[in-house]
Amino acid sequence: MSRLEVADIFRAHGPTWRHQERGHFSLGQLKVMSAVEHCRSAALGGHALRCSACAQPQIAYNSCRNRHCPKCQGSAAQRWLEARSADLLPVDYYHVVFTLPAPLSALAYTNKELMYGLLFDVAADTLRTIAADPKHLGARIGLTLVLHTWGSALTHHPHVHGIVPGGGLAPHADRWVPCRPGFFLPVRVLSRLFRRRFLEELSAAHGRGRVQCFGEFAALSNADAFAQWLAPLRQMEWVVYAKRPFAGPKAVLAYLSRYTHRVAISNSRLIALDERGVTFRWKDYRAEGRTRHKTMTLTTPEFMRRFLLHVLPSGFHRLRHYGLLANPTRKKNVDLARALLQVPALPVTVAPTATATSKTTARPTFLCRHCGAPMLITETFARAQHIRAPPGSGASP
Repeated sequence: MSRLEVADIFRAHGPTWRHQERGHFSLGQLKVMSAVEHCRSAALGGHALRCSACAQPQIAYNSCRNRHCPKCQGSAAQRWLEARSADLLPVDYYHVVFTLPAPLSALAYTNKELMYGLLFDVAADTLRTIAADPKHLGARIGLTLVLHTWGSALTHHPHVHGIVPGGGLAPHADRWVPCRPGFFLPVRVLSRLFRRRFLEELSAAHGRGRVQCFGEFAALSNADAFAQWLAPLRQMEWVVYAKRPFAGPKAVLAYLSRYTHRVAISNSRLIALDERGVTFRWKDYRAEGRTRHKTMTLTTPEFMRRFLLHVLPSGFHRLRHYGLLANPTRKKNVDLARALLQVPALPVTVAPTATATSKTTARPTFLCRHCGAPMLITETFARAQHIRAPPGSGASP
């Protein structure tokens, strides 16, 4: 029996749901639905294959490569990890999380680009500011932030995960300043500064007319009403926490492989699709022990709605590097840090030239599911049509 996939749910119920809810989807959400529905199907074309050993035939359909598709992230994550492994330093790495409180999460849904961007930039600025303070670390640090917008039950829960080396360069870049063993930065100090700076930036954005207020938030278009709405948020505790350091660089890579290219729900968590709806596994973080892992059943329209809550704005980067690890200066800073830590630079792997690469050493793209031998491409067929946008108003969904 084949495993249930998000694509199966969209194929079976997506067309009817789109027709019933016409006008309530963004173009980005419609594109994601279309990509997931057609991923690895004849609609996107593919290849006819034959095993070089046992002659078994096989059809391999093309992937949609959409970043929200549960089936297309594994290879993308692996390529990214291979590129980032050279940046690891022989120091402890820390995991920090910055979370928006519930009222701001609700407002963020209609202001994704603005508020997700603020979440990234303010969290990074908070870490760099506190780390640069001589009372805490007194160093310039680097960090990688990954945006997640979901809770385990697919609810809208924007937060960023940060991976930070345990130390940084001294102000004059003449030495490496390490953290205290097992301790990075005080989370209460981080939380207070994060709260203050985020609300300052959000208030300034509202003053420039960049905050869109619809539905239940329509009254917040007024500056005084918005300031009054923000007032309680200045008093509540904002969730910022830091976990214990990872157990070495390999553990950092293992963690990143699970988080950098994750989507709202993986196919492995799906259990059933029936007349009741969609049943899936989820983790209740408020529970302890064996009761933490539970199952949930949502009606099929509600499951699809929650999945599409997490479609990001077009062109929005959900993984960003700051400080010493910012893209323009990352290599120079990593090399300097390695020199100050007195560790050799990692060897550079030179890709072999086309003439030096033989067919016997090249990694095959397709392997036989029966015997594991390389598959030979016997035919290539193009996609049935270019899927670029939803049907026009005069076409059926």
